[in-house]
Amino acid sequence: MAVELSTRTTRGTQATPTFSSMRFPAGEAHVKVAHDADAGDLIEIATLRGTNGDDLLMLGMWADAVRQRGSRSVALIPYLPGARQDRGLPFGAKVYADVINGFGIDQVVAFDPHSPVIVDLVERLTVVTSETIVRDQVVAGSDYSGIIAPDKGAVARATAVADACGLPVFRAEKHRNPDTGKLDGFTCEPLPDSGRLLVVDDICDGGGTFTGLAGATGLPKERLGLWVSHGVFSGRAPQLAEHFGEIVTTDSYPAQNPIEGLRTIELTPYLTEQIR
Repeated sequence: MAVELSTRTTRGTQATPTFSSMRFPAGEAHVKVAHDADAGDLIEIATLRGTNGDDLLMLGMWADAVRQRGSRSVALIPYLPGARQDRGLPFGAKVYADVINGFGIDQVVAFDPHSPVIVDLVERLTVVTSETIVRDQVVAGSDYSGIIAPDKGAVARATAVADACGLPVFRAEKHRNPDTGKLDGFTCEPLPDSGRLLVVDDICDGGGTFTGLAGATGLPKERLGLWVSHGVFSGRAPQLAEHFGEIVTTDSYPAQNPIEGLRTIELTPYLTEQIR
């Protein structure tokens, strides 16, 4: 995914993009001035989706060009890379945060980061949470009667969504074999006998957690929906369509596999609302 470059005035109106991106024949990232306007009246915006390292370098080139021209820089990075690497060796969250911080961007806007650790590491960060989007784009006008948190790590996020929607939250847990560390089962609080239930979490990678949870509930796919803020959808993730009647995510990350019936919410309107 290439870095998308756009421009708006300090009054909030769209303007002709100042920069365009390119790569030299040897592969180095570069940006050039495509439209020369009064830099002091402009906010330059770069949108980076996914985790491509070449795109990160392009972001750095853009940030340097914006700084030299004297405009304000805003990077929309809905999927913060390294958010799941928030401990251990290497400390990936800090490595990615140091790279982003090194660009000196005036404001970084992210969506529903996996870990609060990276939130504390990225400088000048604005976080957009998921509950309003889930309420407005998924639950409103539907027949969902409850929210399911698929594991302990998802409880706070699922509870925030449930509160925003005025629905009860049901907690599930995944259990690991202490000897092997592999998942060996799921349990869930008693669920209502009727109505649809929405599973809420931040990331879907291969989908194993959600497939296992769906099986543990014993519910048919017509009664289960899935919301994930970031849809990586690697490996066997396409099998999720066999267990969930509705699957919704955002365009924060370019999905690795197509998912039958997937609905993708565009984040740009929600992110740009936070530009200051």
